[in-house]
Amino acid sequence: MREFVTEKVKEIKPSGIRKFFDIVSEMPDAISLGVGEPDFDTPWHIREEGIRSLKAGRTFYTSNAGLMPLRQEISRYIEDRLGLFYDPASEVMVTVGGSEAIDIAFRTVLEPGDEVIIPEPAFVSYVPCVQLAGGVPVTIPLKAENAFRLKPEELEAAVTPKTKVLLLSYPNNPTGAIMEKEDLEALLDIIEKHDLLVISDEIYSELTYNSQHVSIASLPGMQKRCVVINGFSKSYAMTGWRLGYALAPAQIMEQMVKLHQFAIMSSPTTSQYAAVSALKNGNSDVMEMRLAYDQRRRFLLHEMERLEIPCFEPRGAFYIFPDITESGMSSEEFATELLKEEKVAVVPGSAFGDCGEGFIRISYAYSIEELKAALARIEAFMKKIRQKK
Repeated sequence: MREFVTEKVKEIKPSGIRKFFDIVSEMPDAISLGVGEPDFDTPWHIREEGIRSLKAGRTFYTSNAGLMPLRQEISRYIEDRLGLFYDPASEVMVTVGGSEAIDIAFRTVLEPGDEVIIPEPAFVSYVPCVQLAGGVPVTIPLKAENAFRLKPEELEAAVTPKTKVLLLSYPNNPTGAIMEKEDLEALLDIIEKHDLLVISDEIYSELTYNSQHVSIASLPGMQKRCVVINGFSKSYAMTGWRLGYALAPAQIMEQMVKLHQFAIMSSPTTSQYAAVSALKNGNSDVMEMRLAYDQRRRFLLHEMERLEIPCFEPRGAFYIFPDITESGMSSEEFATELLKEEKVAVVPGSAFGDCGEGFIRISYAYSIEELKAALARIEAFMKKIRQKK
């Protein structure tokens, strides 16, 4: 019998995040700091709106692009946060999480062989999505000494005649890095010189500490050459509701909606009604969660310093990315041994690209009590390593 699975799919590696999640789920007494999922329940007013929609029998398809009231709220929210107007009728689409929006954006704009520049370390789905869309991922290894920010000279060096798209993901998963306004401004001449489209994944935009999030789409001349991705999973603790959205110029969005129409039809109706309440009434919830994450962030940074584990200060998302090269192990070995010996699950940095080697990702989307218990085990693990030297 013939081989039915394509080589393209077989060559894609499974997620390095889920590998450790699956192991720890079968391990009693283990503490997982691996999965980037808020430990908060979805706020009650959001859940109640979803329940209300079910009781009212609102269980039918919405329009392909999403409920108009939700698209209008997204447009209002973006205008309030970024000072940009996106027409809810033609420039906003509701998707099944930010992940679907990313996949559709790549499939809409990439011809076979088009190159996509991806600064790494980066979320695990970007490279596979580019490959499945027929594109060629070109990665730029970012440096801890630069706070994992993309520098203009690094971007210029990566561009070739085949480059079509620059993928930006700030605040960043896994590093927690952000790009300040001046960092983004330094890229604009290169983007315009080479006529690039920017796909900007801003799913962690509400989780920015000590500063305001800046979208590259808000800078002069950039809205027309940007696809902005965002959603409700991280900022509103709505991971299981599977709801995201994309913003793009009308001529791009028209084609994105067409792909969404054939692949998905429409996003979950109940989730869309709940998301209207999130945007209308959820500011205080976001602020409360952000303050809690910031407390955990500062606690972990203090503990990393106490344990003498090098770690730059993340200023967004809910991850730290400590340097474990002192151990003499690869990041995969370190994560495996930590799980085996101390029952603490973290994600090896190599899961996020080759330049993530020598680091681990620790999520602080967990309570202070869980973090304290995990840090005690990590301290014991580091003592064993240092005693062997």
